[in-house]
Amino acid sequence: MARIEIYSKAWCGYCRRAKTLLNGRGLPYLEIDVTNDRGREIEMRQRSGRRSVPQIFVDGKCIGGHDELVALLTTGGLARLHESEQSPGQAAE
Repeated sequence: MARIEIYSKAWCGYCRRAKTLLNGRGLPYLEIDVTNDRGREIEMRQRSGRRSVPQIFVDGKCIGGHDELVALLTTGGLARLHESEQSPGQAAE
């Protein structure tokens, strides 16, 4: 299963929607609340290159925010993204 991380803020409606969407599909995620954590917010900006929340990462890759998550889930892209990751037992080509 893909490792999903969400940088969020408590007041953010798009953050709530993204988490609700993942919860509704039974997809576990790690929430990183940057509401009052300047250090983690700087980390988010460095990782994503963006200032807005949510910033969502799948297996360490930034996919963007709520709208990008909806697009991935709608098209099956989340499963394809995870499947494209090399499994630990595979040899690199």
